[in-house]
Amino acid sequence: MNNRMKNAAAGILLLATASFAQDTAPAHPRGACGSPNVQFEVKNEKADKKNSPAQPSDKALVYVIENQRAGCFMCDTTTRFGMDGNWLGATKGNSYFSFSADPGDHHLCADLQAVTPGSETVSLTSFNAEAGKTYYFRARLTDQNNSGRGGVDWALDLEAINGDEGQFLVSSYELSSHKQKK
Repeated sequence: MNNRMKNAAAGILLLATASFAQDTAPAHPRGACGSPNVQFEVKNEKADKKNSPAQPSDKALVYVIENQRAGCFMCDTTTRFGMDGNWLGATKGNSYFSFSADPGDHHLCADLQAVTPGSETVSLTSFNAEAGKTYYFRARLTDQNNSGRGGVDWALDLEAINGDEGQFLVSSYELSSHKQKK
């Protein structure tokens, strides 16, 4: 094989390897979220702990929890949660809901529904779901002005939390039932 063919073969191999090694992040920054036009109505109720979702053996169980802070003037908003470009539901106040996820990489989105979309109202994260495992994610508003001198800037933070904290919050909060507004 001559040098020209070797170089061409090496280049093709390199390009193929690079394409498989790329991050699976959505192409658009808000790609984990759903359509901005989708709105939810949310109703919270005491959860019947006897009828908790069963752990699917071939999927992951995912809990998303809204954790509002005391004295927060924006905390009465609805927080939408999406995964891989589709809205899954919403919470309002100290509440949660759960869903199952196929094994593999997933991208999550939390977004304040009542606020005009902007970077400060969206939070994104990703995780690698494993069949039979349970994952907990908490969304909460945080004060970005640490000076305490007014002019509060709020940000929405979505973060993975450990199972102990997740189980505690789920047992303490109400279950959100949500339906898409027409």
